[in-house]
Parts: sequence; structure tokens; C-alpha cells
Amino acid sequence: MTFVNVGTLGAAPGKRDELVALLTERNESLTGAGCRAYEVGLDDDQPDTVFVVERWDSAEAHRASLALPQVQDAIARARPLLDGTFGGHRFTVVGSPLRD
Repeated sequence: MTFVNVGTLGAAPGKRDELVALLTERNESLTGAGCRAYEVGLDDDQPDTVFVVERWDSAEAHRASLALPQVQDAIARARPLLDGTFGGHRFTVVGSPLRD
């Protein structure tokens, strides 16, 4: 079964676009670590919030990815762009009408 992490990141004032640019930088190491989808989005009604949806082979694959050098570098570069507001949900996928 796959694992999904749906989260929100609060961007520091004036830093949203810079945070989006960082989160959407190409990172091939994620695919090798078991990431099957990583989507970054915005909502005009929440201008300082960045939405992220991740789909992983497993919760363990997601957890292990946090130790990758490329991911650690991205986290360090993102910290100054964040306001400390985080939200989200994590769940194990049990099915979909789009695939068997």
C-alpha cells in the first residue's frame, strides 16, 4: 500500500514564490527513494500558504528520504522562507477508482 502526505507550509511574508521555486526544483533522488508523486500548489484565498501532496511507496520510504543529502539541503534552504505554520494529514491509501 502507498503512503500519502498532504501538507501545508506557511511562507514568511513575501517569500511564497521563492519557497515554491525551491519545492519544485528537480530532485531525482526522490524517485529513487520511492516517491511516486510530489505536487506543489497554491490557493489565491491563502496567499502565504503552500500546499504539498506527496505519494510514497510506504511511510518508511518517506521517513528514510528525510536523511537524503539533497533533501537535507532543501530543508535547510527552506527554513528561512517559512513562518513556522504547518498543517496536514498523512494516510495509507486503501484503494482508488482510477486503478486496480
